[in-house]
Amino acid sequence: MYRFLLIALTLPPLGAVEITPDLYAGLRWRMIGPFRGGRTVAAAGIPSQPNVFYVAANNGGVWKTGDYGRTWKPIFDEQPTGSIGALAIAPSDPNIIYVGSGEGLQRPDLSVGDGMYKSTDGGRTWRHLGLRDGQQISAILVDPHDPNRVLVAVLGHPYGPNAERGVFRSTDGGETWQKVLYKDENTGAIDLAVDPINSRTIYAVLWAARQGPWENGAWSGPNSGLFKSTDGGSTWHQLTGGLPAPAEGLGRIGIAIAPSDPKRMYAMVEAKPSGVYRSDDAGSTWTRVNTEERVAGRGSDFACVRVDPKNKDMIYVANTSTYRSMDAGKTFTAIKGAPGGDDYHTIWINPLNPQIILLALDQGATITVNGGETWSSWYNQPTAQFYHVSTDNRFPYWVYGGQQESGSAGVVSRSDYGEITFREWHTVGAEEYGYVAADPLDPNIIYGGKLSRMDQRTGEVQQVGPAVLRGGKYRFLRTMPVLFSPVDPHVLYFASNVLFKTINGGHTWDVISPDLTREKYEVPTSVGICTDQAKPQATRRGVIYAVAPSHKDVNVIWAGTDDGLVHVTRDGGKSWKNITPPEFTPWSKVSMLDASHFDDMTVYAAINRFRLDDLKPHIYCTHDGGKTWKEISGGLPEGPVNTVREDPVRKGLLYAGTELAVFVSFDDGESWHTLRQNMPATSIRDLVVHDNDLVVGTHGRGFWILDDVSPLRQMTESSSGDTRLFNPGLAYRMRRNNSTDTPLPPEEPAGENPPDGAILYYHLRSMPSSPVTLEVFDRSNKLVRRYSSNDKPEPIDPELDVPTYWIRPQQILASTAGMHRFVWDLHYPPPDALAHEYPISAIYRNTPRYPIGPAVLPGQYSVKLTVEGKSYTQSLTVKMDPRVKTSPAGLMQQFNLAMKVTSLMHRDYEALQKRRELQKDDPQIAELEKLNGELSTVLGIIEEPDRAPTTQMVATITELERQLAAALDK
Repeated sequence: MYRFLLIALTLPPLGAVEITPDLYAGLRWRMIGPFRGGRTVAAAGIPSQPNVFYVAANNGGVWKTGDYGRTWKPIFDEQPTGSIGALAIAPSDPNIIYVGSGEGLQRPDLSVGDGMYKSTDGGRTWRHLGLRDGQQISAILVDPHDPNRVLVAVLGHPYGPNAERGVFRSTDGGETWQKVLYKDENTGAIDLAVDPINSRTIYAVLWAARQGPWENGAWSGPNSGLFKSTDGGSTWHQLTGGLPAPAEGLGRIGIAIAPSDPKRMYAMVEAKPSGVYRSDDAGSTWTRVNTEERVAGRGSDFACVRVDPKNKDMIYVANTSTYRSMDAGKTFTAIKGAPGGDDYHTIWINPLNPQIILLALDQGATITVNGGETWSSWYNQPTAQFYHVSTDNRFPYWVYGGQQESGSAGVVSRSDYGEITFREWHTVGAEEYGYVAADPLDPNIIYGGKLSRMDQRTGEVQQVGPAVLRGGKYRFLRTMPVLFSPVDPHVLYFASNVLFKTINGGHTWDVISPDLTREKYEVPTSVGICTDQAKPQATRRGVIYAVAPSHKDVNVIWAGTDDGLVHVTRDGGKSWKNITPPEFTPWSKVSMLDASHFDDMTVYAAINRFRLDDLKPHIYCTHDGGKTWKEISGGLPEGPVNTVREDPVRKGLLYAGTELAVFVSFDDGESWHTLRQNMPATSIRDLVVHDNDLVVGTHGRGFWILDDVSPLRQMTESSSGDTRLFNPGLAYRMRRNNSTDTPLPPEEPAGENPPDGAILYYHLRSMPSSPVTLEVFDRSNKLVRRYSSNDKPEPIDPELDVPTYWIRPQQILASTAGMHRFVWDLHYPPPDALAHEYPISAIYRNTPRYPIGPAVLPGQYSVKLTVEGKSYTQSLTVKMDPRVKTSPAGLMQQFNLAMKVTSLMHRDYEALQKRRELQKDDPQIAELEKLNGELSTVLGIIEEPDRAPTTQMVATITELERQLAAALDK
């Protein structure tokens, strides 16, 4: 990676151009995993269809399973948000699903949504229903008999006051809403329950809570409480008998009603102390029955309690483990959990069969069908939440990040086995919130968190951070920068409230900055009524949240803090200059800094003011070392910006990650355009450019890669809308799938490999009247491959002996207006074979028909696109997989022998066709058929590895050639 950056071509800067997303519509993201679930809160099943469940990851959209959790499919990916906090299925019509966006939680790290959604066809299509400014919807209740009668608990803005919060009711399926329970702009609703016998009796929980502008700042207001309505939500009265008062620390409450006896209720109550409460008179009076910390602790995080449908004394509560009580809450036994804490949020019990239970937790979703004896896996859900992303310099490169709630993950960007599965990812020793940085001099050494060092050769993890114990003079929060200098790969930086540097892998550290955070500040106005509670915490508590070492000079380092300051040093940390612009008010979090690859006076800053109740996007840049700053957020939709990166090759080409999608700017941030493409809406926490790839770490959908951004680097005002063939990026000759074993079942979760070949992009100004052709020529200008928009798909054998779901859909060259992607597989045309098959190296929906033609040699090729008689030509470089050590002479021997075999197969095939036409009972027909099959087999053996052919292979071809000549002479 370092070598690439040093030789990166500095192209002319882009001017102010009008480039619209349709001009690069052919670009496509791929998801690589890992398949290990992330925080999930919303969950529901269909009682009459016990195999069907719906869940929603907090930033991963809505998912459905029809096989008890063996596989999960996303059903919300086309919508403008992926942050979900609640979902409900209409009991009287399971095709009707309501979804509430926003995480529906109060915690230090969250994403908000944009209101309510509804599906009337089981999740195939969705409509937005309003409540857009509620930001967080935490519960939905659908009348058991009327699917149009809905109540919604709106928690509201987590970081400030707003009016659209409380309980809302709709009687027309969400077309209109009425606010039916409301206290004030600081109090939201968190939970709902309905009497199973009388749906006019409804319970609701209000929660007055505010998250602070600094991490771990959270306060409660005076109006939290439990309320009851007996007229369907028109009027309410508060239930206080036996429950804690606000003065006793009353916060969040979770409630449940026993289906077998509606007078029996349970509540998880956050207070001092928190506890489990029981009522036997429909909520009029309550008794605290349990105060165990393991059961009722962390009440603001965990508040779900559910009652067995048939036994009112059997209850379940969610906490770091899921617990069951058989004696109405007096004692509990953990039934699902693990050391370290799985963190459970929601419990759904099938009312027709209480042995079937669905749990939503920080690890994803899990299901039992036998009352908790065994559970389905969450290692089939690609909803991981990453804070940052990094890559190493291996080939293929690996992608790393700290995964919220789980630990860390390293995932290979390309598998040798055709798809990225459990074989190609592993943990890397870092904590869940952390940065991860692979040593550029030895990628087997991985640093991360605060601060670990892992040797992947042994799996050994050592803590090498500068502070062995926390709580001293250094401050640490959940995600602290860890990164190497791009100039000197021996230098590793680590940040707290000061910046640390090591050149010996953490054995010793130097402090190279003073405390760079704010010493004094006023409590931001967004804290509102909680200001008095916040003032004692308003001390010097910030940390360095972003570090950007120079790409040109090892002594230049930029640093930004979560409390809104930016500093720069130009002497390796001996002195620092505060260059903060006045727009960066206290707690304007400097989420990301990116130093320019082209000069040492430019840095880009992503400023996230979400914790100040500001959802506007903010990106700034300076080109004069911080003397002046300019906001460059034009064209970005509402939503905080988490990261900004400069392209290392094309000056002025920028990428940004927001809470919803990736965006691109072609004019140094003057205007921005969506780069979401086929990616679902999710929080983009970080992104990096690795050679020609754009690599993204999401906070809800794992890692994604946009293979080959070279078309974006080539966008110009003069040619952006014309018919053109883009200059393709470097292509590597690699094996599609090296597996020789039985294929993994289609149900096994897998990330996507990059295309096995050269990615070719072209743009058509309009649809031509004649066929479009694409031709590839070698350096001698000999035709290697030709494609046409008139090509016909290969027919599928009606007597195929395997399911058709293994077959890779055949590419046909597109001829419609717009940008298109076509993949040349780096092979010559398939030989003239009598028989075809799909190999054991099969990939679900991605298996080509064999035999395929010989692989091309590494070298220079030209690609020619012809449209309406006009040709467009670009050069293409093909390199060998750098791990392959076969000499060029050996590769040439392999190529020549493979080409010879295809020539023999062609001669055999032509002769066979002629003999079949002349005489069907010719005895040589069987001999020619046999030879064709044997030649095809030998071709596969020759082409299987990237190695020179053996003496036996050459001898076998010589013998087959002799036999063919003899057969043709007869």
